[in-house]
Amino acid sequence: MPHINPTIGEARRECPDQRNTALPAPAALPLRLIALLITLMIALLFAAPLQAATAVEVTLAQTLDEPRGFCLDVPGPQTRAKPEQGLHTHSCYSYQGRLAVDQAFDAAMIANGVFRIIAFDRCMTAPSITAGRRLTLEICDGRAAQQFTHRNTGHIVTQAAPAYCVTAGAGPSRAGGGGNPVHLIRDLTLEACDSRLDDRQRWRLRASADEPAQPQ
Repeated sequence: MPHINPTIGEARRECPDQRNTALPAPAALPLRLIALLITLMIALLFAAPLQAATAVEVTLAQTLDEPRGFCLDVPGPQTRAKPEQGLHTHSCYSYQGRLAVDQAFDAAMIANGVFRIIAFDRCMTAPSITAGRRLTLEICDGRAAQQFTHRNTGHIVTQAAPAYCVTAGAGPSRAGGGGNPVHLIRDLTLEACDSRLDDRQRWRLRASADEPAQPQ
């Protein structure tokens, strides 16, 4: 029979079983971290589409007969505008304290040559390079007809034919359907760039209405 050391046996009986001690499981902390990371990833995934693009109006540098300015605009009453009717120019809505959904373009995309109206996810398109041709709004697909350059001079030209400029109508302006004073409308076409038409061919971007001129 093997010899058993009674001292060792007694020591074993006196020591509690360490496996029954109430200590946190080693794997619990990593699992909590993983769950937190998953939650954060889901939150970011859903938040990303909600981050609004930087919106700007595309307005004529010259106000012509409309002190509020003429902006590229989708025909129809704002949220019920009809992009299938293309673009025209209309009194800018920013004087009301915000940009209208049918006049708000994506500033970052303009810098890359594309005039995308954010709310309708449609892009300004030149169906053909022809003087007098109306500009349409089409699904944004990167085609050459949707590539424009907004020059430092203010002219918006087609990249396919840089001698042609986006041009507001000669007028007279016609009355729109609202506003006080009544909003004004003009056509929008592609025309040969001409310095004599600079008052209708030079455009600028703005995120809000201009501050009223201060008296001297």
